[in-house]
Amino acid sequence: MNLNEIRKEIDSIDSQIAELFSKRMDCSLSVAEYKLENGMRIFDPERELNILDKAEERAGKYGPAARQLYAAIMELSRALQHELLGSGEELRNTIISAKKDIPYRRSNLKLACFGVPGTYAGRACAAVFPDAEPVYYPSFHDVFAAIQRDEAQFGVVPIENSTAGSVTEVYDLMLKYRYYIVSAIHISIDHCLAAKKGTRLEDVKKVYSHRQALLQCSDYLRSRGLWHEEYQSTAAAAQMAAQTEKEGIAAICSREAAEKYGLEVLLTGFQNVPDNTTRFMVISKELYIEDDADKISLCFSLPHKTGSLYNILCRFAADGLNLTKIESRPKPGTDFEYMFYLDFSGNMKDQNTMPLMRALSDELSEFSFLGNYKER
Repeated sequence: MNLNEIRKEIDSIDSQIAELFSKRMDCSLSVAEYKLENGMRIFDPERELNILDKAEERAGKYGPAARQLYAAIMELSRALQHELLGSGEELRNTIISAKKDIPYRRSNLKLACFGVPGTYAGRACAAVFPDAEPVYYPSFHDVFAAIQRDEAQFGVVPIENSTAGSVTEVYDLMLKYRYYIVSAIHISIDHCLAAKKGTRLEDVKKVYSHRQALLQCSDYLRSRGLWHEEYQSTAAAAQMAAQTEKEGIAAICSREAAEKYGLEVLLTGFQNVPDNTTRFMVISKELYIEDDADKISLCFSLPHKTGSLYNILCRFAADGLNLTKIESRPKPGTDFEYMFYLDFSGNMKDQNTMPLMRALSDELSEFSFLGNYKER
């Protein structure tokens, strides 16, 4: 057979596959109707495992690929059944009852911010809530706890940096508290090395800053052989450097922090990557979804078995949804089981998004919808 003849045969087979796939999905609808009438759950793991085993056996040398194909088909089949049965009604009601208008310009807003005045989180607060005066808390945990105690309606914390990666402690706190993300903003990071007036650059022996800032400037620190130590935040490190009586102490911080605490800027432009950006998120116990929301976050756990994450991700691909972030964190109290945190582009009012979220909320263990918000 020449190439054209082979392609014609492939086209003929594809036509048959498409027809049989449509018939199979029609059967899935009939199954859904039966389950609805008889109060049965959609997911039948024993039945699905049996189908996968048979598919792999029948396909011979192509068995593993056939198993993967059938796993994807069953994911799509389940999604169709979920839509018919109206799964995830609790999530739907939560979305419908969400508030729309975030009080960005309210001056008396109770706002919790990580760090001390002069920190980059404070810059994020001012960008999102220009009229509010934030209350600063020394740790990420304290920000979350302040919201829990109703000391603050909103909190602002960093979630990831373009150079140093994810702020894992914040991810862990999100998984613990399951607050909603109601807004997010990208802030340009422009570190400086600052010390008490009169200190020369060559006099610096020890540098303090937040772990993320130290990672973002690690090339310079390594090249100078500078001893460095983690501190609660960049601005807190600047405050400490201004108050210490020790010589040769410097902080990596923002220029605002250096000026606020009376430090002299010794060096700028020494970050590993010039275009350094940190993503901050605004968290709340209350759900807000603005009309122009364009990012969705959720978390869930999966059974510890081959292909479980792949099967979920294929559902997003089938609905044309663009994943922008996947983060895995150890599940407390388990051996090598994980919680997954996902960000993807979309709005809950989009045609395919709400049905998928409702299906996943019914299907996945420890599923939490974390928010649909505007990425600024």
